[in-house]
Amino acid sequence: MATVELTRDNFEEVVTTNPFVVVDFWAPWCGPCRSFAPVYEDMSEKHPDVVFAKVNTEEQQELAGHFQIRSIPTLMLFREQVILYSQPGALPGNQLDDLIQKAGEIDMAEVHRQIAEEQQQKG
Repeated sequence: MATVELTRDNFEEVVTTNPFVVVDFWAPWCGPCRSFAPVYEDMSEKHPDVVFAKVNTEEQQELAGHFQIRSIPTLMLFREQVILYSQPGALPGNQLDDLIQKAGEIDMAEVHRQIAEEQQQKG
């Protein structure tokens, strides 16, 4: 599956209508971003059940600001609209593969329960 270009116009729709989304925040001038791109594409082929998306931080500065992106590449992993992973730096293919596997095994019902409890306590 090819990666999806995210903009402020389609970001929310992609994240809310897909149960599992990996987002790569990148820029065309970024050497590590360009080096990571083929690894990211390979993972998108290997995990067809996961949406792989990219945010060009040069063109989408509002989105980058919203997520407080300070360093690129930055990877974010959403499951059921919850950020499970957010970290700057490119990952080797095997580590990205492991991350996706582990995120897929998380009990999201438990995660949503914990979020609901935290929101009740804030109140």
